[in-house]
Amino acid sequence: MGNQMNDKLDYIIENLAEKYPAPETELNHNSPFELLVATILSAQTTDVQVNKVTRELFEEFNSPDDFAKLNPNDLADKIKSIGLYRNKSKFIVESSRIILADFDGMVPRSFSDLLKLPGVGRKTASVVLVGAFSTPAFPVDTHVFRVSNRLGLANSDRVEEVEEQLKDLIPEELWADMHHWLIFHGREVCKARSPKCEICQLKNYCNYYQKKGE
Repeated sequence: MGNQMNDKLDYIIENLAEKYPAPETELNHNSPFELLVATILSAQTTDVQVNKVTRELFEEFNSPDDFAKLNPNDLADKIKSIGLYRNKSKFIVESSRIILADFDGMVPRSFSDLLKLPGVGRKTASVVLVGAFSTPAFPVDTHVFRVSNRLGLANSDRVEEVEEQLKDLIPEELWADMHHWLIFHGREVCKARSPKCEICQLKNYCNYYQKKGE
């Protein structure tokens, strides 16, 4: 990594760390299993909406045993306000049954085992590893993907490649924090449509902003 990229990364980390101290997931949960369910629900849905649904849902069902007994259609009725709720209800019920059958009722702690669960991709598996088990991982959602490419911290149209580039660039002890910082920056400033470049403290280090001015 060249001095220019070092300086750029240091500046970005310093600014985001100051703006978003002690970052953590905004999905409400009280156990690794609840985080798994909430993260499955969060695909293409805001964390705010997921938290509204899980506030009631987790009072009634909060373990693999609870969800494994459900008919997916019954669960779908309880999560109707969530995007893709029919598929997600199937994923959650099936995953609960697999956790009971293959993992002694405990959410698996390895990336490869998490990927065996229906509805769990790289991002969801990484979120669970970071949020539930404090295991180093770098979840790449739409915000992380967009912001890291715009800033020039990554350069790829493939999510998995962006994940590997960020892992290579950023010290492992900062993976979890950087994941959250990029999400918060993407939600508040570097929006998909109409990014607020004029108020962005990172604009002088941003490839997207530099190209806009050309």
